[in-house]
Amino acid sequence: MIYYKTKEEIELMRQSALMVSSTLAEAARYLKPGITTLQLDQFIEKYMLDNGAVPSFKGYQGFPNATCISINDAVVHGIPNSYILKEGDVVSVDCGVIMHDFHGDSAYTFALGEVKPAVLELMHVTKESLYLGIDKAIAGNRIGDIAFAIQHYCEKEHGYGIVRELVGHGLGRDLHEDPQVPNYGRRGHGQVMKEGMVICIEPMVNLGAREINYKRDGWTVLTKDGEPSAHYEHVVLVKKERAEVLSSFDMIEEAEKANINLNSSYY
Repeated sequence: MIYYKTKEEIELMRQSALMVSSTLAEAARYLKPGITTLQLDQFIEKYMLDNGAVPSFKGYQGFPNATCISINDAVVHGIPNSYILKEGDVVSVDCGVIMHDFHGDSAYTFALGEVKPAVLELMHVTKESLYLGIDKAIAGNRIGDIAFAIQHYCEKEHGYGIVRELVGHGLGRDLHEDPQVPNYGRRGHGQVMKEGMVICIEPMVNLGAREINYKRDGWTVLTKDGEPSAHYEHVVLVKKERAEVLSSFDMIEEAEKANINLNSSYY
């Protein structure tokens, strides 16, 4: 069942989404070689709690932490641990909050120091594909229109692998609502979008092949060929003429550029 949001609910969701954006911006300021992914997770959780938000990932279906931190060949759902971040790592941070009974959920991939140009290009294309998908999130279009836009740009135009097993989703009082929002598909197919639908669009794109494996921890998703992956996610409101993005990358990008440890050369 799809839950369409009222104007009042949308404004509450905007606050939750922007709280996640602010959290990711703080993560960008904190990121540097020498810290562990668990330290990053603890920093993020404290920021959420200090700002009146509850981390929505912690305890969700047994997940142990406030954030998913996925490094290099980890696509998504990495569990923060004692891994020490180093120069050249690609760091995907995915987190969610609950505020005013509504969820926010967003993800961003960071390049820590000098990263291979091919990986920076992967990150750039993945982020661009997210906005191409958002452009299709218009009332009267279908979910397949979003999926096709992302897949065609990443796979057909750039030769990357789109992960099939993991998809975007609806968002609201629950972290995962209908409809599912794949990053691959056919134009003119799938659920018809209507005003008031709030969805998370989140391309997960591999530098190499699309196939994945799971680590023994039962959560972390890895590229099967060991090549890096990138992941970006926005909270998107479907409207009649143009979709509205409720989350924001602006503050994250500003923090990223200000942090000398992060490589922002792909802008």
